Amino acid sequence: MSAEAIKVSSVLDTSHLNVKFPFKSKYGNYINGKFVEPLSGKYFDNPSPISNEIICSVARSNEKDVEAALDAAHAAFKEWGKTDITTRSNILNKIADKIEENKDMLAVAECLDNGKPIRECMAADLALVIDHWRYFAGVIRAEEGSVAEISNSQYSYNIPEPLGVVGQIVPWNFPLLMATWKLAPALAAGNCSVLKPAEQTPASIMVMMELIGDLLPPGVVNIVSGFGLEAGKPLASSKRVAKVAFTGETTTGRLIMQYAAQNIIPITLELGGKSPNIFFEDIMDKDDDFLDKCVEGFVMFNLNQGEVCTCPSRALVQESIYDKFMEKCIARTKAVVQDNPLKMETMIGAQASVEQMEKIKSFLDIGKKEGAKVLTGGSEAKLNSGLEKGNYIQPTIFEAKNSMRISQEEIFGPVVSVIKFKDEADALEIANDTLYGLGAGVWTRNGNIAYRMGRAIQAGIVWTNCYHAYPAHSPFGGYKQSGVGRETHKMMLNHYRQNKNLHVSYAEQKLGFF
Repeated sequence: MSAEAIKVSSVLDTSHLNVKFPFKSKYGNYINGKFVEPLSGKYFDNPSPISNEIICSVARSNEKDVEAALDAAHAAFKEWGKTDITTRSNILNKIADKIEENKDMLAVAECLDNGKPIRECMAADLALVIDHWRYFAGVIRAEEGSVAEISNSQYSYNIPEPLGVVGQIVPWNFPLLMATWKLAPALAAGNCSVLKPAEQTPASIMVMMELIGDLLPPGVVNIVSGFGLEAGKPLASSKRVAKVAFTGETTTGRLIMQYAAQNIIPITLELGGKSPNIFFEDIMDKDDDFLDKCVEGFVMFNLNQGEVCTCPSRALVQESIYDKFMEKCIARTKAVVQDNPLKMETMIGAQASVEQMEKIKSFLDIGKKEGAKVLTGGSEAKLNSGLEKGNYIQPTIFEAKNSMRISQEEIFGPVVSVIKFKDEADALEIANDTLYGLGAGVWTRNGNIAYRMGRAIQAGIVWTNCYHAYPAHSPFGGYKQSGVGRETHKMMLNHYRQNKNLHVSYAEQKLGFF
């Protein structure tokens, strides 16, 4: 593989960030502690969403590459699965340190690969990546098993053991963070991994592995890039993995469940969402900092270009405050700065791929045809200065009904459907009228309303007077068709382990049955 970088235009210049262009011209797979050519010799081009210029080429893997990675992982598990917890914890901390030392460079790689604003990459993505590695390094040091006294000569010991080799498939919206959400607990629990990044964002994780790869024994982490049917399906359906963890769309999640059922292995699925963000009338009782925070909470549908499973893509606003509150929210949305994601002042960047941009545009057309009213935005964003070929959508607010497709189907873009509600009961009915149940937001000055709504909304996480918070010690996952299992939090460790029960008799006399 050539170490020389591909020549790109000034639009993708990173010198103002004091970071050199982070990518080599070509990346193979990371297998058994080193980068190797794909066995087919095939690569595919990786464009940056910022301008759709090619920034590198990446291995186009197939089943043979997956098998090679599984070979390496199984060989490594013989020792890694027995590694003491202190050693594993120390390695995870060293990974966090190495990432922190290079966080600006990795943030730039993420920005170029995904199209999200560099300020989000630095302040959110990489900060959370570092924190999650440290969190799982810490919690395993504090864990203890359990011992039950059955009698004075019989004891039952419960010991958590790693599953073995796991298959992990991550999405394109938070490439490094989603990889960390999966790798950190899996490694902390003593497993080895074969991970496939999304074909839309395959490169930033390769840059990360160049940094941290030598901190791990060869074969513990293996990265195989490629397309879903060619590399993802062989991994997810392999009889050689003890578990599959997947984050992505619900239709693919159903297929993952089918593969797992055939092999009778556990799964973790984090799938789609259509999260309600509910604003009660009492937020307008004062024109203060809290109201300002509520307005920001509404505009959070633009975070990461709306490419978030928990995107607050349905805003439920109480009728009595609708006009005055929406006036503030529309003004704040119009003030969102959309420009080159490599500029620190940019608030919303490029959609991750041309395909995703076209999907969002189709939903903008659907919303208009359904009779939804465009309050701001509503079309592709036409940016100049070399960004003409990039993937940009205007932040869009629709006044809609909950029955409309734009209010029921996941758009995965900077688009929100605003729906009026009468009272608490009406808000709850609308909030739960969805196939999904991943996240929700409740904004109110009344603690009793916040508690009642939080308990009654059918979602895995309900943010109260906040939104888009993803700390390591807060479990993340969905109800209904938003998935199975949880990610983050120490409970995630048990998604990567099985319980070994040792039932021991210390009595020397026989029972007397025979």
